[in-house]
Amino acid sequence: MKEVSNKKLLDTIVEGIRNRKGHNIVSIDLRKIQDAPVEYMVIAEGNSSTQVAAIADEVDDFVRTTTHVHPLAVDGRDNAEWIALDYGNIFVHIMQREPRAYYDIENLWSDGKRTEYAEE
Repeated sequence: MKEVSNKKLLDTIVEGIRNRKGHNIVSIDLRKIQDAPVEYMVIAEGNSSTQVAAIADEVDDFVRTTTHVHPLAVDGRDNAEWIALDYGNIFVHIMQREPRAYYDIENLWSDGKRTEYAEE
């Protein structure tokens, strides 16, 4: 099986989020930050626990089908306020609006290069 580039994986993750109408999609490039836990963070939100779970399931299924890459871990499915998928060099955070505003992950990593994706 051939290696999938992080850029291809990132693009596939974003497409999976868009497939389930995820909102406010942001990626943060952390490659130039020493001691960053990953190369990229992807953050998006859903309007309800049902939508957050659907987005996370779609990302998992779409990435697996498209690139044959499986997440190393998935956490947060129980209450689906915040589901995190760990793809090794990319962490994906699918959150409801309130926890996203409260934890403000984007500002924790504000030294990274931020990319906002337009709504489709």
